[in-house]
Amino acid sequence: MNGAVTVDQAWGLQNLFPTPARVRPREAELFHQAASLHAMTPPRRTTRTLAVAAGKGGVGKTTIAVNLAMAMSMAGHDVMLLDGDMSVANVDVQLGLTPLRHVGHMLEGNCTLQDLIITGPHGLKVIPGGSGARRLAQLCNGEHAAVIRAFDELILPPEYLVVDTAAGVSDNVAMFAAAADDVVVVVCDEPASLTDAYALIKILSQDFGVRRFHVVANMVRHAGEARRLYEKLARVSERFLDVALDFMGMVPHDERLRQAIRRQSAVVDLWPSSRSAMGFKQLASAVDTWGQPMYSDIGRIAFFSGQSEPVTGW
Repeated sequence: MNGAVTVDQAWGLQNLFPTPARVRPREAELFHQAASLHAMTPPRRTTRTLAVAAGKGGVGKTTIAVNLAMAMSMAGHDVMLLDGDMSVANVDVQLGLTPLRHVGHMLEGNCTLQDLIITGPHGLKVIPGGSGARRLAQLCNGEHAAVIRAFDELILPPEYLVVDTAAGVSDNVAMFAAAADDVVVVVCDEPASLTDAYALIKILSQDFGVRRFHVVANMVRHAGEARRLYEKLARVSERFLDVALDFMGMVPHDERLRQAIRRQSAVVDLWPSSRSAMGFKQLASAVDTWGQPMYSDIGRIAFFSGQSEPVTGW
């Protein structure tokens, strides 16, 4: 936030003094210092946040989040990836990273969010969660809110923040998903995956006011299977809930993806021409086509809430 204050001070100095040609030398010097200060201060960037969620575990949610964030980063975007599964975090494992600190250290006051950032391949910035920490498994809603609000203090916000939420429909998942601009729901061809995804959408829409969801079909054999999965979920969701779903894309079955996970790398980086990598690249391209995010609750707790006033209505 100091950058924004500095910019205001710089412009304030400029407004206090007329143009250099009409002022005394000392005032002209101050004018040029103010102008130089403004030019050196980077502008605050508006960040778009995507929460990747799933009603149940085992559908490949973290793999989707990791490879989507990496594909966006490889496409030239400034991307940050938050491991929102606080107690069973594995984003760092999938990327072969070794964090020394995690979100728990920030909540205890031992470091800032800025201190947690690890830079991965292609400039992807990663904020690790903890693993096996009982304390992180028992965070209250106030502590989840503290994590969300900590992003307002980043020195230079990213262009995109991708949040890998925990599996299921816990308060942790709901708060992180509701705090994002967009919610990506991952499903696969299992009855439990669809029923649990519907339960997640129902909770987020009825209790948190989320009205739009992007659906990714994972581990499918072909595009027709992916479309059928989406249509099953969309029919029941749009019939019984006040929501809108769109088909974001698909990731096919691919042995290369399994191999990349075992090698602790993103498949889009390791085998960029593989079937699954091409699917992730199409997902990343889809994000660029989305319209401006809109929110139903002005007072909601949101990532980067200090950047701008939200727009009401979905």
